[in-house]
Amino acid sequence: MATDPQDIESTDNQETVSITFTHHGTPHTYTFPSDATILDLSDEIVDTLSIPSSNQKLMISKLGLLKPPFKDPNLLLSTIADKKINILGSTTAEASSISIAQEEASRRVNRRNARPPQKVKAYKTHDWKKEQEENQYTFTTLRPLPYLPNPDKSLKFLQRLKDDVGIKAAMRKHKFTVPLLTEMNPIEHTQSNHEGTTRTLGLNRNAGEVIELRLRTDAYDGYRDYKTIRKTLCHELAHNVHGPHDRNFWELCKQIEREVEKADYTKSGYVVGEQDAYAPGEEDEVDDHGGWTG
Repeated sequence: MATDPQDIESTDNQETVSITFTHHGTPHTYTFPSDATILDLSDEIVDTLSIPSSNQKLMISKLGLLKPPFKDPNLLLSTIADKKINILGSTTAEASSISIAQEEASRRVNRRNARPPQKVKAYKTHDWKKEQEENQYTFTTLRPLPYLPNPDKSLKFLQRLKDDVGIKAAMRKHKFTVPLLTEMNPIEHTQSNHEGTTRTLGLNRNAGEVIELRLRTDAYDGYRDYKTIRKTLCHELAHNVHGPHDRNFWELCKQIEREVEKADYTKSGYVVGEQDAYAPGEEDEVDDHGGWTG
């Protein structure tokens, strides 16, 4: 549907509209016929960026978040040509890489569970049972988003959460094994409208198959407060058992939070890689919208 710049001369007699949008920090400009709609832009994104329509989210200034299937599929591109547009969503390759990592993590968990328990001689100086349980009830794979800046720092942050004494104690007690712990892209989980901005802090997929956490600040220039992220992780772990935010969920969530705090005998915490960066003033934050499947 879009017109290549070198083909513009052949359309001198036809009115056109140029749309510029940003994806992963890179600007893209395409030219369409003046009667082109939001559906034409979506099709062009599929063809040129390999982002399936099911993964597409269009953050448009003053309009907010639009995604297929569009409420107004006949929205003319000419009405949004002067607006700032960010295209969110994973390409087919990116989505595939996460899926492959998830499948491999699940295979490792299954292989580990299939092994017969090893008989070990217990010594008073070493808690072999605790060590064995910590190796079983943990996050099997840690995965930062490779297309965001400094993924190595995100990996260290995820490792810190995995090694947190409070988190380890809670996962042992509740026998939680999570195949994949990963970070979420802040812009893909931020919604803005006339009422304000809402940020999702975490997501739990398929009762603990994958947990995503919002590690970074909105500007991608640092990381959010560690204790806040750890509390979000407690929230998402509770979704391993309860999906909806009902009374049972909140009782378990608060119980896990208390267990993590109690086991965190260091209290002062520590820093991996660099000093924690706290993002103050981020209102209207939500942990998630309940456990989800898919």
